[in-house]
Amino acid sequence: MPHLTAHLPEDKLAGRESELITALTEAIVGVYGEWARELASIHLSGVPAGRLAQGGRAVDTNISLVMGVRAAAFDRPDAAEITASLAAALTDAITAVLGEDLRPGTTVELVASPQERTFVAGVPAP
Repeated sequence: MPHLTAHLPEDKLAGRESELITALTEAIVGVYGEWARELASIHLSGVPAGRLAQGGRAVDTNISLVMGVRAAAFDRPDAAEITASLAAALTDAITAVLGEDLRPGTTVELVASPQERTFVAGVPAP
């Protein structure tokens, strides 16, 4: 069950939420397949100006994407290809909606979630 949290400058996000959610969902589906559409959970977190920093100074061009994926995805023989494709697709979705100038400051972190540590509605996820 893919869970994506995006931290990005509020001024870049405002008014583009729906378009960005669609683009990020399509990026996930493009890598995982159509089965992932209904399971893709996206949380957009707009950060006010001056609250994103790089190298000790405020920046307005950084975006942090953190995606929780099943740990088993990293055990697949094609794990390197899948994770690289996912990072590229998510970055492309961000830049397609918010602008190419954000590409250099976009980071993607894939976090492994073991099956037994993933729950929905208080019960183990399918």
